Amino acid sequence: MKRREIKKRKNSGAPKWMVTYSDMVTLILVFFILLFSMSQIDLVKFEAIAESFQNRMILDFYPSAVPAENPTEHTSTEEQGKNTNEFETPTQLRDNTDRDETEEVDEDNKDSLSSLLEEVEAYLDENNLNNVITANRTEQGVVLVLQESILFDSAEAEILDSGMPFLDRIGSLLHDIPNSVKVEGHTDSRPISNFRYPSNWELSGARASSVIRYLIEENEFDESRFTSAGYADTRPAAPNDSPQNWSRNRRVEIVIMEDSEE
Repeated sequence: MKRREIKKRKNSGAPKWMVTYSDMVTLILVFFILLFSMSQIDLVKFEAIAESFQNRMILDFYPSAVPAENPTEHTSTEEQGKNTNEFETPTQLRDNTDRDETEEVDEDNKDSLSSLLEEVEAYLDENNLNNVITANRTEQGVVLVLQESILFDSAEAEILDSGMPFLDRIGSLLHDIPNSVKVEGHTDSRPISNFRYPSNWELSGARASSVIRYLIEENEFDESRFTSAGYADTRPAAPNDSPQNWSRNRRVEIVIMEDSEE
């Protein structure tokens, strides 16, 4: 008898449709990965690119790297930069001039304030007023500190005759400079209450206003140059713990501002 031959089964693998299906799934996966990667936008870089496109000076000044198929006369002229004068426009030239003039004005103001401070110090030395008036230079400008004793009686806001010569001298110096002036009134911490000044707020404000009114009336200054402030006892120059310190805190400060526009 013949032996029956055993047929070997052929390993045909996965069905043919599975190959197509797997390719399609792979392509879909890649598609979604691309979408995800494109959705991650760097906001800072995006804004920088958008701003560069909005800057017409860059786009108009440099010629295009891609030649146009049908360039017009206007376009070609702009691309070659013949009519581009972004750095020579009257507006920009005027801005440069204004900047130079502003710097010159600032230097003039500094020199004027330095001269004013020197003249005030010389006046104080000649008239022996250094014990009641001080002058110094700060970031704000020239600050003149006048003690109460040279300007006012106690609890009053009417300027005394002893303070008028110094105010007249300040007025003559202010004629030479255009700087703004701020006058501040200060008191000590002891309370005051009368029919005219219910508190130190009214007294300090009235004293600052009296100084400004005197300067304007005697010199016919532009009123818009002056501002007044009454701080009562909120900004003491010394602790309110002794008669000597009380006297230091009762004062009027005339601040000649560093910049005339302030």
